[in-house]
Amino acid sequence: MNTPSAPPGITVVIPHLNQHNALARCLAALDAGTRKPVEVIVVDNGSARSPQGVVNDYPWVSLIHQPIPGPGPARNLGAARAQGDVLAFLDADCLPDAHWLTHIAAHMARDPHTILGGDVRIERKARRLDPATAYQAIFAYRMDRYIAQQGFTGTGNLIVHRKVFDAVGPFKGLHHAEDRDWGQRATFAGYRIGFAADLVVYHPPHTATGLRLKWDRQLAHDWTRCTGLGGRIRWAIKALLLIPSPLCAVAEVVTSPRIKGARNRVMALIGLTSIRLYRARRMLSLLRGHDPERLLHRWNRIDLP
Repeated sequence: MNTPSAPPGITVVIPHLNQHNALARCLAALDAGTRKPVEVIVVDNGSARSPQGVVNDYPWVSLIHQPIPGPGPARNLGAARAQGDVLAFLDADCLPDAHWLTHIAAHMARDPHTILGGDVRIERKARRLDPATAYQAIFAYRMDRYIAQQGFTGTGNLIVHRKVFDAVGPFKGLHHAEDRDWGQRATFAGYRIGFAADLVVYHPPHTATGLRLKWDRQLAHDWTRCTGLGGRIRWAIKALLLIPSPLCAVAEVVTSPRIKGARNRVMALIGLTSIRLYRARRMLSLLRGHDPERLLHRWNRIDLP
C-alpha cells in the first residue's frame, strides 16, 4: 500500500495551434479551479497569429514556440522546459473541471509511478444535439476502453511523473499517432496506465467536417502500419465490415448513459452511420492508391468560437 506524500509540483503543458479563443477558455478554466496552477506552459506550434495576447492575462503562464510541426514535438518541448515533478498534458481546446488539478495532486501523491488517463467528455451547450455531437457524446474519447483494450490513453488529459516520462521517452512526430505510440511504449516498459474518472476535462464537439479531418489523420497513421499482402487484406476486410457495423451498435446507442432522449439517440445513429461510411470510403481509397500524405497534412486546426 502506498503512503501519501506531499502534493507534487504540477506543470500543465498545452500545445497550441490557431486556437486562440479556445486557449482563452482553457486558461480561464484553470484559473477558476480549486487548486491554482503553479506553472502552465503553452507551446505554440506555428500559429498564423501569436497567442501572446491571450497568455498575457495570466502571469503563471509562459509561452514558448516549437517550429517542428505536430502536437508530439510541441508537448516534448513543453516537458523539457517544465519545472514540476508531474506533467499534466492538456489540449488547448479542452476545459478542465474545477477540481482537475486538486485530483491530480491527490492521485500522484498516492502513487507517483502510475500514468493516468482522465475522463474526456463532450461539452454540450444544448439539449437537442446534431448528429455529429450526439455521435461523439457516446463514442468519442472512451479513454477507459483505450487503456483496457489497447494500452494507451489520449494525450489531451494525460498525467505522468517527469521521471516516468523521461524513462519512456518523448512523443513521436506528425507521422505517428503519438498518444497510442507513447502509451504502448510505456505499457511495454512495464508501467501501469490507470483510468481516473475524477480527472474530467470537457472537449467541444467537432463539426461533421472536423470529425472527417480527424479520421483522415488517424487513417493515415494506421495505413503506415499496414504492410504486406496480409495487411492489405485485413485492411480491406475491416473497411467492408464498417459498412454494416452501425447495426451492431444500435443496442449501445439505445442504452448508453452518456446521452438522453430518443431524438438524440436517433441523431447519434445518424452520425455513427455517416462517419462509419466515410471511414470505409477513405480506407478503400487508400487501397486504391490515394496518397496518405494528403490526409495527414490536413491536421492544422481552425480556431473555435
